[in-house]
Amino acid sequence: MASLLIVYGTTEGQTRKIAERMADFARESGHTAAVVNACACRSVFHGRYDGVMVAASVHRGRHQRSVLRFARENLHALSRLPSAFFSVSLSAAGKEARQKDDARRCADLFLREAGWNPEMVRLVAGALAYTRYNLATRLMMKWIAWREGGDTDTSRDHEYTDWDQLRRDVELFATRAEPEPEPAEAEVEDPVGIFAGAGI
Repeated sequence: MASLLIVYGTTEGQTRKIAERMADFARESGHTAAVVNACACRSVFHGRYDGVMVAASVHRGRHQRSVLRFARENLHALSRLPSAFFSVSLSAAGKEARQKDDARRCADLFLREAGWNPEMVRLVAGALAYTRYNLATRLMMKWIAWREGGDTDTSRDHEYTDWDQLRRDVELFATRAEPEPEPAEAEVEDPVGIFAGAGI
């Protein structure tokens, strides 16, 4: 089974929840997983992991600086190991093609800036965390949601993350990250019995 590192960046907490659920999904499939906030994580590889998944959320068109720094500082390891990037945004929850395109552009921008080419990239729908926004942000997000035909009830949060799809993505990545099994030792053949009685 694979040993996985999950690094995340979060603002309102949804991406932290996503990262923790990713770890749960991996463990339920028999893998091991460590979850680390990018703010407290620099270089933590040291040969301990078979694969790395990075999750970051989009705010005003950009992902967290801490995650970008992590990707840049660990680019060699991310290029050497199987790696995946999960870009979390409200645009990924949109029903229109332009919204999906916006989510893809944000992910592509992050990867260009990091110089990273992961083998898996996924766009993950986030949440409207009205109860965790300050007043100004709450009003702004409500206006954006109204403009886009989204949820405008600010008395509660609205979660759009597709947990079943996330589970499938994590299980697929974990399978790809599994190390190759060690070859079994070849048995010594003695076709003519030359070792017979030799005391070995």
